[in-house]
Amino acid sequence: MEFDYDLVAIGGGSGGIAGANRAASYGAKCAVIEQARLGGTCVNVGCVPKKVMWFAAATADAIHSASNYGFDVSLNGFDWNELKQKRDAYIERLNGIYANNLNNNGVDHIEGSASFIDAHTIQVGDKKITAERFLIATGGKPSIPDIPGAEYGITSDGFFELENQPKRVAVIGAGFIAVELAGVFQSLGTQTSLIIRGDHALRQFDSMLGTELAKAMRHQGMQLETHTSPTAITKTDNGQFIIHTANGQLDGEFDEVLWAIGREATTDGLNLQNTGIETDKRGFIPTDEWQKTTQDNIFSVGDVTGRIALTPVAIAAARRLSDRLFNGQVDRKLDYNLVPSVIFSHPAIGTVGITEQQANEQYPG
Repeated sequence: MEFDYDLVAIGGGSGGIAGANRAASYGAKCAVIEQARLGGTCVNVGCVPKKVMWFAAATADAIHSASNYGFDVSLNGFDWNELKQKRDAYIERLNGIYANNLNNNGVDHIEGSASFIDAHTIQVGDKKITAERFLIATGGKPSIPDIPGAEYGITSDGFFELENQPKRVAVIGAGFIAVELAGVFQSLGTQTSLIIRGDHALRQFDSMLGTELAKAMRHQGMQLETHTSPTAITKTDNGQFIIHTANGQLDGEFDEVLWAIGREATTDGLNLQNTGIETDKRGFIPTDEWQKTTQDNIFSVGDVTGRIALTPVAIAAARRLSDRLFNGQVDRKLDYNLVPSVIFSHPAIGTVGITEQQANEQYPG
């Protein structure tokens, strides 16, 4: 059977683009399908714009502490909207660079959303496209709780849409996204409350890291509300938000409430049931060590697999996959052990390997 393409990547983020570009470099006929802006979460609403905001916050921190090092400086103002405009322009340039790279590499960029008809055929708009192999790299999206008034909150996506700086904000969550965005808000002058269900943030990391970061956050003036789970959000007549909990409500009103309670797989509309692909109970697409799904000709990388949700991991997995499929490197695969990661909190945290608790469990005695 002849196919339109050797490989079609569904999702124009870091993993999909990396896999298609690498396969094309070996002579494969490839396409990338994306319904939004090229670059995916990382470029548009993730690590790239987040780092712009982190550097802005770090600059503010440096100015505040400059007098301790003999500098006579003062911070006379900060324009959130001006930073947003410059950041958005930078991201738009990156979108164009990704498009040019696909074109230069001979990879077709097809705009639209893909839906599987069968394991070798997808529908994009009114067009049917066939491929010998597919790479699902559709990423993830922020989770929103099922409580009254949850729609009043924004997510990390909404953070990058804010035109003006809020004066007081509540960030709800305990993971790295929560502490990163809370740190940016606080350092740039927004009075920030971090609302945590447990006793400290970063529960998936060494407990020492969460404990020490909490001390630093409090020292910076951030309010940490531990052992607190919101049960509802209400909006006042003046447009402010009140957070209700099982123990009553938090003190004061907030300009913005930001949900950072986790992420879920983006598989809406793919019609995976037409392929034989099975998802796990959380909706992620499990793969074996070779990135293969439960369907032999369909592979998956990145956040949609529920594995390590880091851009370099998705890129590395996709490139190794194409090396193996299209360049005869039969043993090429990504080793998911000992992957380093950085949390862009204030201060920043770097970590690699298993946690102390995991080490004690794996190597008792």
